[in-house]
Amino acid sequence: MKRYILPSSLIMMAVISACSGEKNDSEHQTAEKKPVVKVMTVDNREVIQEGNYTATVEPDLVNNISASSPNRIKEIYVDEGMNVSKGQKLVLLDDVNTSTYEMQVANAKANLENIQLNYDRAVELLKIGGGTQQNVDQMQMQLTNAKNTLASAERTLRNVTENTVLVSPISGVVTARNYDPGDMTGSLPILTVARVQPVKIVINISESELSKVNKGMPATVTFDTYGDDSFNGTVTMVAPTVNADSRTFGAEVTVANQDGKILPGMFGRVRLNLGSADHVVVPDMAVVKQPGSGNHYVYVYNDGKVNYKKVELGQRLGDSYELLSGIDPGEQVVISGQSKLADGAEVEISK
Repeated sequence: MKRYILPSSLIMMAVISACSGEKNDSEHQTAEKKPVVKVMTVDNREVIQEGNYTATVEPDLVNNISASSPNRIKEIYVDEGMNVSKGQKLVLLDDVNTSTYEMQVANAKANLENIQLNYDRAVELLKIGGGTQQNVDQMQMQLTNAKNTLASAERTLRNVTENTVLVSPISGVVTARNYDPGDMTGSLPILTVARVQPVKIVINISESELSKVNKGMPATVTFDTYGDDSFNGTVTMVAPTVNADSRTFGAEVTVANQDGKILPGMFGRVRLNLGSADHVVVPDMAVVKQPGSGNHYVYVYNDGKVNYKKVELGQRLGDSYELLSGIDPGEQVVISGQSKLADGAEVEISK
């Protein structure tokens, strides 16, 4: 077999060529490794500032229907969930003691009449010199005591009579019934009647929002039960003191509820218009959430590189986010290609 020996010059050229090829391939691969991103220049926009709150519906007024003294229930004319009118008869109680108190009133009246008669006689005798002033004064004291005794007896009878038939002091809905006919009244009210026209929702507002929430301002209220249907409400009270635990102020929103669709205990969402503010708005695609935390970032492009900045999100505006802090107007933010980025990475801009 014949062997061929290459000249040294050819060998050197081959080595140089190979090295040159490797270098070109390396530079080519490095160039290809630069992430390609799409950027967008952002600016301030006027954003309506909305306060969004959640709370449970409460009745405007609650009355507990109870007996003034322990008594047996004869009849209950309503049940939980029923609507009642002001003055409507709700409960009939045993009137077994009524006659006793009527007799006490009758005896007090008879005693007063007798003392009145004796007093009048004592006065007449004094006029003709047949009695003494001391005797008249004593009779005057007895007369006063007798009047007080009669008034007390009449008041007790009136209370007993009122305690026999219990009526509703308001128009509303029965929200609780704790006894049945035949039961003795106890510590719980027999019935609870709530006025639900209107209803109220108590929300908590932050210290920064306090100056923007005023009595009389309109509110929009929605309920999961009624989907997209909304109800008009009004702020009727703003608490003058802060809750030391939550650092919030209570505010009461009243809804007329004329059709009675809103019931106590429903979960409501309240929206208030708190004015407007100029804030940077970015597409939602620009916002990156840090895994395992509640922090959000936006990559900012500058001079061939990107850096991430922590941002504070405001409201979601369709396919965009309001930013409360973190990005300045005029900056270029990355809106595509963030998955391959790192802080300080060199990038190429998509054409």
